[in-house]
Amino acid sequence: MTPFLPGHAASRVQPATDSVQQPALLVDAVGAIHTPCTTPPRIVSLVPSITELLCDLGLSSSLVGRTGFCIHPKEVVASIPKIGGTKDVNIDKIRKLAPTHLIVNIDENEKPVVDALADFIPHIVVTHPLVPRDNLALYQLLGNIFGAQAKALQLCQRFEEAYASLPALPELSDQTVRRKLVYCIWQDPWMTVSSATYISAMLALIGWQTWSPPDSTARYPAFRWNDEMLREIDGVLLSSEPYRFTETHVDALEKQLGLPVQLVDGEMLSWYGSRAIAGLHYLKQLA
Repeated sequence: MTPFLPGHAASRVQPATDSVQQPALLVDAVGAIHTPCTTPPRIVSLVPSITELLCDLGLSSSLVGRTGFCIHPKEVVASIPKIGGTKDVNIDKIRKLAPTHLIVNIDENEKPVVDALADFIPHIVVTHPLVPRDNLALYQLLGNIFGAQAKALQLCQRFEEAYASLPALPELSDQTVRRKLVYCIWQDPWMTVSSATYISAMLALIGWQTWSPPDSTARYPAFRWNDEMLREIDGVLLSSEPYRFTETHVDALEKQLGLPVQLVDGEMLSWYGSRAIAGLHYLKQLA
């Protein structure tokens, strides 16, 4: 994969505030400053979770294009044209849609593709939430750009309520809860997530740590099962996406490793945006 933004750092992301006030500047994940729309926007989203968020902000009528992986809310996105995948987009099809705005994500989309689209799309909004509370800034950013401030505020309030309902970490003293786990997102090769990812930050809210190869700096590193790593971990989480792990994989891996293996909902743990609110409630079930 070609990195979207070589050398990007978490500090490039607009920090989430602890309040639900509108940010002074509409700054995206690469520091670009945006202004509120003065005419009806035509939005293409290359990010499934952002497509869902835009719909929940009441902006579905402004969406003129989405990826085939943008599947929520099902009944709404069915009428929005598909323009390819998150990385293999149909540039000519997008051009014909005459979008005014393109929304992308550093992890999910590739910079050469975005550069090509920037030749004819006036406004590129780059997202990159790193921790759950970054969702507050994300709601406000998109809400203020596209005139959906009231619904953005409602999402902020719902997020804060869900966040506040999580069990306090000091109460999680049971060593069976404070686990170090391998969160698997792919096999052939096996791949996991680093501690710098949104997924790891979500799991950290309930005191769970993610394991990744100590010699790797990749955000989504490949790994091999070996005795040394098995001594370091307490169990395995198999995500339902992007690889479609099932209970069959759970059973096979438990027999192979002799460790607890659990299937988890990848959308709840990796999708930011409005899905993050349901994701926080899902964390309580896991805890």
